[in-house]
Amino acid sequence: MGIVASYTDQTKRRRRTAKSTARALLAGMGLSVETDAAAQAALREVEVAAQGRVLPDWRVVEADVAPGWTPPAPWRLTLETGEEREGRGPVPATPLGLHRLEVSGTACTMISAPAKLPAPQRTWGAMLPLHAMRSGQDGGLSDYADLAQAGTALAETGADFLGLNPLHAGFWDPAVAFSPYTPSHRRRLSALHVGLPRGTAPLGDLIDFAAVRRDRYHALSATFASFDAQEDPSAFDRWRRAEGASLERFALHQALSDRHGPYWTDWPTALREPDGDAARQMAHTLERDVRFHAWLQWRAETELADAQARSLAGGMRLGLYLDLAVGTHPAGAETWEDRHSFATGVSLGAPPDAFASDGQSWGLAPFNPHALVAQGFRPLADTLRRQLRLCGLLRIDHILGFDRAFWVPDGGGAGAYVQMPRDAMLAVVRLEAARAGAMVVGEDLGNVPRGLRGALDCAGILGCKLQIFEISARGARSPKTYPAASIASFSTHDLPTWGGWRAGHDIETHRALGHIGADATERAMQDRQSDVAHLDAVTQQAAPRDLPAASVDRMHHALAATGSGLAMVQIENVLDITPQPNLPGTVDTYPNWRQTLPIGARDLAAHAALNRTAKIMAQHGRGRYTSDSFTGADDDTDTRPDHAV
Repeated sequence: MGIVASYTDQTKRRRRTAKSTARALLAGMGLSVETDAAAQAALREVEVAAQGRVLPDWRVVEADVAPGWTPPAPWRLTLETGEEREGRGPVPATPLGLHRLEVSGTACTMISAPAKLPAPQRTWGAMLPLHAMRSGQDGGLSDYADLAQAGTALAETGADFLGLNPLHAGFWDPAVAFSPYTPSHRRRLSALHVGLPRGTAPLGDLIDFAAVRRDRYHALSATFASFDAQEDPSAFDRWRRAEGASLERFALHQALSDRHGPYWTDWPTALREPDGDAARQMAHTLERDVRFHAWLQWRAETELADAQARSLAGGMRLGLYLDLAVGTHPAGAETWEDRHSFATGVSLGAPPDAFASDGQSWGLAPFNPHALVAQGFRPLADTLRRQLRLCGLLRIDHILGFDRAFWVPDGGGAGAYVQMPRDAMLAVVRLEAARAGAMVVGEDLGNVPRGLRGALDCAGILGCKLQIFEISARGARSPKTYPAASIASFSTHDLPTWGGWRAGHDIETHRALGHIGADATERAMQDRQSDVAHLDAVTQQAAPRDLPAASVDRMHHALAATGSGLAMVQIENVLDITPQPNLPGTVDTYPNWRQTLPIGARDLAAHAALNRTAKIMAQHGRGRYTSDSFTGADDDTDTRPDHAV
């Protein structure tokens, strides 16, 4: 069933999967294995089903190319469009799509995708967390209109993409912890950033998400009442009809959450089944509330699509760079709507490492690989498609889970790896990216399975190169040697900023929180000083000699000179912010995702530090401007790039 018998963790320790762990993971897949006898019976069922097949469960073929495959008997091919073909002999070429081939009562999913996605142009962009920006309207939480303004402003500097944390639908309940990587539903959008016609309370240095959720929910409810009373609903009604049953289920879930709490596992038993009589009755009873939540999704999608359109119109080649979270909350809207696609009683996580000796459990429901195969990979395709239609570049968080995913039993206990249908899942990524004309980045950091990076390269999916990770005891790797099929940055939201890294701020924070002792802190600080010296030796090679080693500009010169096709600057580094946005292994003891930026969208284009960074990118031949044509602001100027160039 794909459970890996043993693995080597990041501390180089070999770990074997215990029987109790295997039993819990098999139960999460839906198998009855409480006893050895039950496990043997389940195994026999699996073996009998496999012996009766004349076709594989799935097969990857190149779109519009005859696969050279002859099934053993007459076949019936049903294309994704519903068109049917019958024949015997070789299977014909098929267009892009998920198709179904049947032979002698056995079905096979044919994933028809391009062999490889196109390579990126050499350019750059910026990572700018939407939740952390102050709104240009009133200094409150930013909205999708602010995002559109930020995209336009960045386009003026020559940037070709704007990176974001996940914008998935979250929870409205003030008591639920906020993290963009613990969504309620990944196929729906966050309504927290839907625009409001009037101002809200300005943000402080830290966001009070409980208060923000309450205030914005009430304000959006009032805005919806005004829409229902005064505006023409025809455009919304057409969109709602086109979205169909999936939207209705999501909106019903949201309406029920308003009454029974955020987690469907705590609801009255009769309401836990979306297809049950009680849920159908509530859809009629709560008709106006269901309409409100559907309207929120319409507004979110319309406004996010406008942000993408305005970013492209401003000159960006790619526009928004969205982020797909690795999993979903086990009691959120996604698992309520689509129960059968996910494993239960287990969580995604990570094996032991230097900072987490017992490993990590992320509290996220994983896709059940056997359910994905049985459904012809449609849940994965739908999830990707929802994101790709709103961006030009998509990051898949922790794409290591496309090869093997680390599952941890609920309630504690050691976890283990579960093998996923990697080649099929990567083909689905290529298929959906080709449909959208978009590029894809796979976050390939951590305990990387052997062969995964080669598979990503063959697929045309870009890897990630972090300057912070390209350092060893022998020295730092020159960014010029980073592969072209990658996106380079200094770090990520889970890692130290430039200033924080050099000062060991993350190490001191772990010490202050009791995660490491004095001896470990001293060793980590010594290692950090060595790493800083190694990276300084490399950045010196790409930057002007008069720049001091601690200058962020010197690091940005090295980043701009990287061999990676895409280079991404982080706004926290541009603005000289020390604390990192998120500290893994913490929930309430660190202000994760709550820190605000000192500027808003309207300030970006004229900001001296950002324009200085853009000029560095141009000097190294990145983006749409050259060092000669770039006229952006220097230290004290507000001049912007000339669109006539």
